[in-house]
Amino acid sequence: MSSINDLVDRVERLLVRHEELKRTNALLEQQVQSLGQERDSLRSRLAAARARVDALLDRLPLEATDTPSDTPTASQKSSA
Repeated sequence: MSSINDLVDRVERLLVRHEELKRTNALLEQQVQSLGQERDSLRSRLAAARARVDALLDRLPLEATDTPSDTPTASQKSSA
């Protein structure tokens, strides 16, 4: 009879552990879903920020973007 009681105890502990794991899994699934939504939101914000930066870069004068800092300017060439 002792082995049956031991078996019953083990089965009951397994059932309790199973319920704990189910609850933990449900919480983790919620966390994964929340993090996925946050990731998607951050990606969207990043894309919007990139678009704003690109728009600002397009507004820069061409002279500022075409002239490297080590290239002499027109005034430096005439004085040489």
